[in-house]
Amino acid sequence: MSLITLLNASLAWGDLPLLDGAAFSLETGERVGLIGRNGTGKSSMLAVLAGTLKLDDGLIQRQDGLKTCYVEQEPLLPAAETIKESLVKRGGLDALEDTPQKWQTLARLDEYMHRFELDANASPERASGGEKKRAALALAFALTPDLLLLDEPTNHLDITAISRLEEICKNEFKNQRSLVVITHDRQFLDNVATRIVELDRGVLRSYPGTFAAYEARKEEELEAESLARRRFDKFWAQEEVWIRKGIEARRTRNEGRVRRLEQLRRERAARRERLGSINLKIDAGEKSGKIVVEVKGLNKSFGDRPIVKDLDFTLMRGDRLGLIGHNGVGKSTLIKLLLGKIAPDSGSIRLGTNLQIAYFDQLREQLDLTKTVAETIAPGSDWVEIAGQRKHIVAYLGDFLFPARRAKVPVSSLSGGERNRLLLARLFALPANLLVLDEPTNDLDIDSLELLEQTLMSYPGTIILVSHDRRFLDNVVTEVLAPEGDGRWREYVGGYSDWLAQRPTPKEEKSAPKPAAPVRIKPKIQKLRMSYKELKELEVLPQTIETLETEQTGLIAKMSETGYHARDPQEIKADNERLKEIEVLLTESFDRWEALETKRAQVEGS
Repeated sequence: MSLITLLNASLAWGDLPLLDGAAFSLETGERVGLIGRNGTGKSSMLAVLAGTLKLDDGLIQRQDGLKTCYVEQEPLLPAAETIKESLVKRGGLDALEDTPQKWQTLARLDEYMHRFELDANASPERASGGEKKRAALALAFALTPDLLLLDEPTNHLDITAISRLEEICKNEFKNQRSLVVITHDRQFLDNVATRIVELDRGVLRSYPGTFAAYEARKEEELEAESLARRRFDKFWAQEEVWIRKGIEARRTRNEGRVRRLEQLRRERAARRERLGSINLKIDAGEKSGKIVVEVKGLNKSFGDRPIVKDLDFTLMRGDRLGLIGHNGVGKSTLIKLLLGKIAPDSGSIRLGTNLQIAYFDQLREQLDLTKTVAETIAPGSDWVEIAGQRKHIVAYLGDFLFPARRAKVPVSSLSGGERNRLLLARLFALPANLLVLDEPTNDLDIDSLELLEQTLMSYPGTIILVSHDRRFLDNVVTEVLAPEGDGRWREYVGGYSDWLAQRPTPKEEKSAPKPAAPVRIKPKIQKLRMSYKELKELEVLPQTIETLETEQTGLIAKMSETGYHARDPQEIKADNERLKEIEVLLTESFDRWEALETKRAQVEGS
């Protein structure tokens, strides 16, 4: 049953259509991830679903008695003595009569505040952005809405809080309760969403399944769209040449063909192009020394709270180090220690030779709000120099999606995402062989995130990175520095997932006797060969894989059709189960094919 439906929905901001005849339907038990580029209208659509913003045209239908709760991107906490009292006001619980229902809600509020590790008696005025977000989420879950709308819920949250949020969303929003969430956290989408809906140039497109399934399907769609547009443009250009042939064209003019050309012109003029991508290029400057940072016996405390205790580690040229841990553990403090911005209590920090450091500050304190966008990048000049090449400031800002008209606006008028892009533009305009990035992914859309990933992965210098984006960490860093408690930090090889696999569990931390070394028996050397069965299996595996991929493509196309979600639930369930089965079979087939190919190569080489 549909909880809420949009039909032919239209919404514009100035002359920019955010929703352009869009259609959307949310079924009970669905968890929808709403994605799209910054500025496309995702938050506006969520406000429409919440009932706080009206459509310019079209129809919105809600199930009778639908209970909706909306957590905005930057939640506001009403003035009160404590966070709990503020949440009681925000939820309108103070206006309710004393009934069992009210007391049950208050009890749930206490439970969720505890689960999100909030101090109920803390002052809301002094709450950080992360505390305000966790408080608003605790209230939203306590109110038990039929439909929960979340706008960037992972912003300001550390990995622990994000994982807890994932768990609650998966466990509590199913069956008769539904969720729509805007987020750029790809791991969150993969773990939580049952369907991805993309807002692209005013149109909503639906993709059943996880974010990974969306990525595969979207790549196919973009290739098809690009091909169709190239064919259209070629045909249109040929018709324009024909109409301009002068006497010959007038003598053989076909009025039907003329009308078709006029229609082609209208279609071409009305076509909305995809938003561009940030063009990221980093000037790595001169090569630094082999040792970038050497730390020995480092200690730093604030009062009786240790932040860093007896830390020893060495960062080599080309390393990409990720700092992880919950908010307040001291990641930004550790960065400031390494950069010499604050002094340690004891120990030594030795920076390598020939270092050129570029520092990205998560609080964006390096931005002067009174300056213009252009002055921030190139004070007193219309040019910037990147890797020895001069580029006009307007063209350079265009690489970071700033149109020419925005070059002269003050920084104070920029959105959070624009300020983030401006800081990246300023950072990458400087030659640097050591990049220090403190939460660079905040407010970036998924396309920009992935481009930043690719740029950092190919960067030849050294990187120190703080991020709560698990996939970003996995894709960028080569080692991790994680807190172990009481100010102690430990180094791990790999990314976030590797840290999860390697970190000690409480049982492992207890001392245990070492097992006796196993006795090694030298195996008999046998000549490697392939059996007839293996050869036949290797022969048919490519066809098996092709057949599975064809079935997979057909299923995804079927599940993307308009109205698919109105079909028989048993059919939808069977399709989903088969899609998961195909993914497993494909993985097994590829692994088996690779193993047999490797064995054949060894046999032929022996």
